[in-house]
Amino acid sequence: MMLLGGRGLDARPSVLCRDGEKLCCRDNQTRQMQDAVSNVEKHFGELCQIFAGYVRKTARLRDKADLLVNEIYAYAATETPNLKVGLKNFADEFSRLQDYRQAEVDRLEAKVVEPLKCYGTIVKLKRDDLKATLTAKNREAKQLSQLEKTRQRNPSDLHIIAESELQRATLDATRTTRHLEETIDNFEKKKIRDIKNIFSEFITIEMLFHGKALEIYTAAYQNIQNIDENEDLEVFRSSLYPPDYQSRLDIVRANSKSPLQRTGSSKSSLRTTQNGSIITVELFCW
Repeated sequence: MMLLGGRGLDARPSVLCRDGEKLCCRDNQTRQMQDAVSNVEKHFGELCQIFAGYVRKTARLRDKADLLVNEIYAYAATETPNLKVGLKNFADEFSRLQDYRQAEVDRLEAKVVEPLKCYGTIVKLKRDDLKATLTAKNREAKQLSQLEKTRQRNPSDLHIIAESELQRATLDATRTTRHLEETIDNFEKKKIRDIKNIFSEFITIEMLFHGKALEIYTAAYQNIQNIDENEDLEVFRSSLYPPDYQSRLDIVRANSKSPLQRTGSSKSSLRTTQNGSIITVELFCW
């Protein structure tokens, strides 16, 4: 009986070693899972903040553009016809661009920022799963330690109780770890898929906006180039003088002949008169 008991006692340390190895392996797995969750929590949080800042700055750019449009309209109203039309058409195009910029802001918020925000809740749930797994592992480790202490004291009845408790704790830890493995595996799949979707949406939204921006800026550029500088310059020059300015100018020029021109004209008249008088006198004498 003692020999049998001795063989039973000799077998138990190897069982405890195997249980210890399994526990150590699960510790490494859990640590790796914790690192994966922490890594996502850190970098997704940073990405969310930076993308949110990007969206806010885009919205502020839209607001500044609206102010610019209003000022262009106000200035155009004071200008010559061609310049007025060109500036107004430019402002119309630039205002239309801000509608697309607003759509860009809304889409970025919905397709990029919000999905990243959701990972705050997702990470919290994964941490809860990790906490449950750690609790089960700690319970298993505690039971294993108690079994080791019981083995050293060597009361056979307590061995049976401690081994039974260890088995239950090990089963619980194994089940919890397996559930965590499946959860983390799904978490990793979702993370990769979401990253692809988020960045694909970001690129698509930006491409759509900049494609429209190129189209609108081309039209706005053409509107500015179509302004007739010479015609507006003539309008400006005409606005400097009243409508009857030319006729007045002709009168002034006619009345502003030199004294020499006026004297020559008087002499010619005098000669004619004198000659006419002489002829008259001469005829009278005959």
